[in-house]
Amino acid sequence: MNDLTPVRRALLSVSDKSGLVEFARALAEHGIELLSTGGTAAALRKAGLEVKDVSEITGFPEMMDGRVKTLHPLVHGGLLALRDNPEHVASMERHYINPIDLVVVNLYPFEETVAKGASYAEAVENIDIGGPAMIRSAAKNHEFVNVIVDIADYDPFLDALRENNGQTPYALRQRLSQTAYARTAAYDTAVSTWMAKAVGNTPRRRSFSGTLAQTLRYGENPHQTAAFYTDGSVRPGVATARQHQGKELSYNNINDADAAFELVAEFAPDDGPACAIIKHANPCGVARAATLQEAYQKAFDCDRTSAFGGIVALNQPLDGPTAEKITQIMTEIVIAPGADDAAKSVFAAKKNLRLLTTDGLPDAVAPGLTYRQVAGGMLVQGRDNGQVSAQDLKVVTKRQPTEAEIADMLFAWKVAKHVKSNAIVYVKDGATVGVGAGQMSRVDSAMIAAKKAERMAEALGLPAPLTKGSVVASDAFFPFADGLMEAAAAGAECVIQPGGSMRDDEVIAAADAAGLAMVFTGQRHFRH
Repeated sequence: MNDLTPVRRALLSVSDKSGLVEFARALAEHGIELLSTGGTAAALRKAGLEVKDVSEITGFPEMMDGRVKTLHPLVHGGLLALRDNPEHVASMERHYINPIDLVVVNLYPFEETVAKGASYAEAVENIDIGGPAMIRSAAKNHEFVNVIVDIADYDPFLDALRENNGQTPYALRQRLSQTAYARTAAYDTAVSTWMAKAVGNTPRRRSFSGTLAQTLRYGENPHQTAAFYTDGSVRPGVATARQHQGKELSYNNINDADAAFELVAEFAPDDGPACAIIKHANPCGVARAATLQEAYQKAFDCDRTSAFGGIVALNQPLDGPTAEKITQIMTEIVIAPGADDAAKSVFAAKKNLRLLTTDGLPDAVAPGLTYRQVAGGMLVQGRDNGQVSAQDLKVVTKRQPTEAEIADMLFAWKVAKHVKSNAIVYVKDGATVGVGAGQMSRVDSAMIAAKKAERMAEALGLPAPLTKGSVVASDAFFPFADGLMEAAAAGAECVIQPGGSMRDDEVIAAADAAGLAMVFTGQRHFRH
């Protein structure tokens, strides 16, 4: 193994030409011969650099609309030859193959092309072939050859050349090789994922990729290593958010902020201000109101204890009065589509509070995939983008719900979708008043949510439990009437649930006996 190897000849062929001229000029100053193709060669010549076309090396012109230009033994031989192998050296001499010591390629912009809604034919045309082939050849032979696929590696590479008199160390070439293989893997992942969607099948093989956005201090717990990777999507959210202040986000911060923002995105900004407060990936308060400040207050009043140290998500840009209200207790993160100057000024005095803005809300009904690793594999499913409207509800009881109760039931249903199963959500006047999450028994979830509401009524000095006169949502059917009766005992007067239990008739009869109104959605929202 050779530690330091000289760089005498470089092949540059890039789609993204950011920093290209400056980088190539620095290579030329080290006496490195420049080879190139097409637009890259033209850009270098325009900058006054001496560059040789690959076609001059291969003896073949670029052909077939540029599809064939670097796929040639005189290129790949120069990349793959082992410089310390006499047979390889003899073959190079016999066939007039000169070594290539550096390859700089950043591939056709396939991901960007697809993201812009390109046609099938246009997407196919933007699948790079020669680029990945050169990258893989150079990366395989990293004992002698350097490969750069990220603009971020231009400066570190030049630093290494300067520090080692025109040579590069093996450790650098190893790292560049790993980055190169990760890039081609991500590229192929993008192509195969797009094609699976385009042809509408469940692929026999599926791959996943990401780009490192942040190395985290630790994972869910201090003894776990962690990092945050982005997948290149443009969906507004934590991955694309701008952080205005506060310390670096943690693993749990990112997870909880994502849960909060996905929940509040269920409520369109045009339908009025909404606020969701999340703790440990579960909502502890959600509300809609005439103003953001009022929505926050109503969400906060659902469970003030759990809201301490929580994550606040808003469906409209944060304003100064709401910011003032939020800073009255310890809050980890506020995430919103935007924030005005007054809000930013208020938060500036709270150095540990992080403010994230996203320039929009994620589309709650957009398709997509979610992934979860299990031992020996990966579970993949479509996003839970299920929605119901008033027209979808089936009233199954003698008592009919009022329009106000239907509005609260639909609100509760949206919230229940984001509560860990078994989920029970009590709602009154457009705000949660009790949330029961993650229990093994639906009865226990109903009891816990009611108990929290009772405790908050005492704290607020109210004479009756907050759940009195509420509606209740259950993410899945009531298998027995006991859970329903627990909700009725808490004061709920209307019920929204999927239906579909073998004992639906018993549950409906119990609801009628208690004077409840109940509707079925025909849709379940398990969330594990």
